Order: sequence, then C-alpha cells, then structure tokens
Amino acid sequence: MSIPSGMSAGRSGPHRALRTDSAGAVYGSLLATSVVATATTVGDRPRLHLILLLLVTGLVFWATHVYAHLAGERVLGEPWSGREIRRVALHEWPIVEAAVLPAAAVALSALLDLDYWGTAWLAMGVSVAQQVLWACVGAARAGASRGQLAAEGVVNLFLGLIIVATKAALK
Repeated sequence: MSIPSGMSAGRSGPHRALRTDSAGAVYGSLLATSVVATATTVGDRPRLHLILLLLVTGLVFWATHVYAHLAGERVLGEPWSGREIRRVALHEWPIVEAAVLPAAAVALSALLDLDYWGTAWLAMGVSVAQQVLWACVGAARAGASRGQLAAEGVVNLFLGLIIVATKAALK
C-alpha cells in the first residue's frame, strides 16, 4: 500500500490504518517558543546566541527523541539496524526543522532594525504561528471536520500563548 506524504501506517488492529504525523513539528514549535521565551542575552551577539540556542536545542531534543524511540521500541535480543535508526531519525527530524524558521526570523530581525526583545517576540510569534499551522495541517490530513480543525488550531494557539504569556509576565 502506498502511503501519502506526511502519513504513516499505524500498527493497531487487523488492518493498517493511515495516520497523519505532524506531532514532531508541533512539538518542535512548542520547544522553539519555549527556548526563545527563556533565553537570556549573553555577550555582544545576542542574535547569534539565540540562533545557536534554537538550532542546538532542536538538534539535542531530536537526538534524544531518536534514542528514546529506539530504546523504547527495542526488540529483545536484537541490535538496532542502520535502517531502523535512519527511519526513526527521519521520522523525528521535524523537531529540528521547527527550529529553523524561528532562527531565520532572528537572523532577519536585524534587517527590520529590531532590538533583542523585538527579535524575541518576532521569533516567538513565528514559532506559535507554525505550531498552529502544523497542528491544522495534521488535522486536515487526517480528514478532520472544520470544527475539529478549528479546535486543533485553538488548542495549539492556547498552548503557544501560555508560553508567550509567561514570557510577558516575567519580563
């Protein structure tokens, strides 16, 4: 059976059900938002610091997810195959990809003449927006009704705004 892009075969029941998978992108977007919200300026290159923090954190969480997935689904007595490692690594890669757009927003913030705080708010806005978008894409790919799609968007907007509100309260 051919599986459309962005979908994976589930393993439950006698038939393999098609499932959407934008969980990594949603998770990575929440991660990126929280990195920006908790980052502090260090040294004389705060934009570079924030870009590196976003990308390195994304990579570390990706590697952690890959390892946790492999260790959690290990078949007793069998070592991991290169094929399985690649499959899991590719499956979890959206966690890293979700850090790229906020990092790009940070890099471009200098062109907009934003200070560090303006840069952080721009990056958080981009992170929350992509989180909501990926949640809605996942819902749409799953055939969700308009109401379900709207609910996915609202829930993810709420989750992102919790982090933004925390940032605002701590400033």
